[in-house]
Amino acid sequence: MPIRPILRYPHPGLKTVCTPVTAFDSSLAELADDLLATMRAAPGVGITAAHIGVLSRVTVLELDKADGVRLYVNPEITWFSKEMISYAEGSVSMPGATDEVTRPRAIRFRYKDGEGAGHEDAAEGFLAICIQHEIDQLDGIFWLQRLSRLKRDRLVKKWEKTTG
Repeated sequence: MPIRPILRYPHPGLKTVCTPVTAFDSSLAELADDLLATMRAAPGVGITAAHIGVLSRVTVLELDKADGVRLYVNPEITWFSKEMISYAEGSVSMPGATDEVTRPRAIRFRYKDGEGAGHEDAAEGFLAICIQHEIDQLDGIFWLQRLSRLKRDRLVKKWEKTTG
C-alpha cells in the first residue's frame, strides 16, 4: 500500500473525465489500497484515482474509522433531491483551501464493488455531499467549478500566494 503522489491544482489531469473500470482484478484491489493509504496520509475523507493520475472511475471514502472504508467503482448518480445543503468542501489536490458548496441534500446512486458486483444505494447529508464531490472529480469537474466566479477567483489567488 504505497502512498502515491497527489496531483496538485491546477494539474490538467484533475479536469479529465475518467474511464469506466472493466477489469475487476488484483490491480484494482492494489489501486484501492493505494488510494486509501494516500488519502489517510493527505489527510482526507475521500479520494479518486484521478487525484493520483490514474484516470479510472474509482473512489474511496472513509468519513470516520467507525463507519469504515467505502469503495465505489464506476459510480453514477441516478437521482438528486430538490432540497439543497451547503458544506465547506476542499480537495487533497488543494490542501488548506475550502469554501462553501451547495449541493442536493440526498441522492440515489449505483456503483460496483471491488469484485464487480452491482449495487444501488442512497445517501443524504455529508455522505451525499462526499459522493457527489468525488463523482464530479471522476467526471473532470474540480470542486472549484461549483463556486461562483468571484469566490473561485478569490480562492485561487489565495492558493497561488500560499503555494508560490
